[in-house]
Amino acid sequence: MKVQAIYNSKILKKGLEFASDNSSLFVATASLALSTVARPIAIMATPKTDIENKKYACAKSLASSAVGYFLMLAASSPVANAVKNIDKRPYEYLKKSTIDNLKSGEKSLKSSGKYKFATQVFKLGLGFIIAVPKSIMTCSLIPPFMSVLFNKKPDNEKKNTQISFTGSRTKGLSKLIGKAMDTSFIQKMSEKFNKTNFEQHIISLTDAAATAAFINQTARSKKIEQSRKKALMYNAAISTGLCIAGGYAINKMLAKPSEKFIKNFSEVNKNSPKLSKYIDGIKVAKPALILGGIYYIIIPLISTFLADKFEDNKGDYNNFLHISFKGHR
Repeated sequence: MKVQAIYNSKILKKGLEFASDNSSLFVATASLALSTVARPIAIMATPKTDIENKKYACAKSLASSAVGYFLMLAASSPVANAVKNIDKRPYEYLKKSTIDNLKSGEKSLKSSGKYKFATQVFKLGLGFIIAVPKSIMTCSLIPPFMSVLFNKKPDNEKKNTQISFTGSRTKGLSKLIGKAMDTSFIQKMSEKFNKTNFEQHIISLTDAAATAAFINQTARSKKIEQSRKKALMYNAAISTGLCIAGGYAINKMLAKPSEKFIKNFSEVNKNSPKLSKYIDGIKVAKPALILGGIYYIIIPLISTFLADKFEDNKGDYNNFLHISFKGHR
């Protein structure tokens, strides 16, 4: 009975619906929740690590998630609403040939794997698009976060900047997305990748792009102490690399339990008109929570320690390997 109560949970269903409707914001929300508590605790608990490097890693974590959440909150709602317009009135925004192709024999367009892929490309892909501006803003906010969290004044006063978001009408955006979905490129991608683990692929690509941009911006920053840059950059690279690799490994381990959960959930909710949306939400939430759990809880202990030791050894690769794997065989 308790297990069935989980499948009937209104909170779970609302969360899955949120993950399906606005997947990028769901990922950002999960990151914000984990980063504000779990990651700082894990970082500060890292043994034998320079305290200042710990502080910078905490500031980077909080700045990254805060920027990511508010950027995504502003940018994702118009896209999510635009896709909803297409869901409700596909013939208004898509060519009949596109609908027939994406429907691919399913009872409805929304239940088609091809259509889900095509729409998630825009919803999850939004995170990839804003990865670079997010990283630039994250880097610029580290000194202010250091000042607030650890009473450490930045070297240079940060000028006040205002970020404004100008949105277009939802219908206009729906038409633009519809035109993109009409292209053979999107339809061929839907045909080829709709049965793959594309949700995790997109999230992983987004993390890699954001990390590369952050490292580049950190190296160029004049507001972050020069002596702390290397540890901060190594921390970001190690965290992301281990997170992506670990995410795929754990996802593979959880493949059968996930299939069982979806099967049981579908059986309990077989009469729900939103069943397809819930399953879509599960496929988004799974990699988001796996990667989030690894990145914000497990990795901080490893990456903060290794980044600190890598900096101590002045980038010597052999010493880094020795420190990284000593005692772990």
